[in-house]
Amino acid sequence: MDHPDFRVKGKIFATLGAPDAGWGMVKLKPDEQARLMKSNPDVFVPASGAWGKGGATHVRLGRGGVDKATLRAALLAAWRNVAPRRLVEELGPRK
Repeated sequence: MDHPDFRVKGKIFATLGAPDAGWGMVKLKPDEQARLMKSNPDVFVPASGAWGKGGATHVRLGRGGVDKATLRAALLAAWRNVAPRRLVEELGPRK
């Protein structure tokens, strides 16, 4: 895979350029994915196959894509889903 990724303790929680330019991916829980897809169906779509069923979610970026606040919330959720418990606890409760 030749696209930038974002990691915490070596584990990927988000990528850019997947499936192609103008898109990214965040690792969400299936219920988080469903909620975001329902409220933003043109912006959030599941990745294909088992990855998507497990919560991997493509995010439309740029013009006509996700707004900053929603993207920030999705990235934070993805980070929390992958980060070690100790780091998540240091960050504090979800808002």
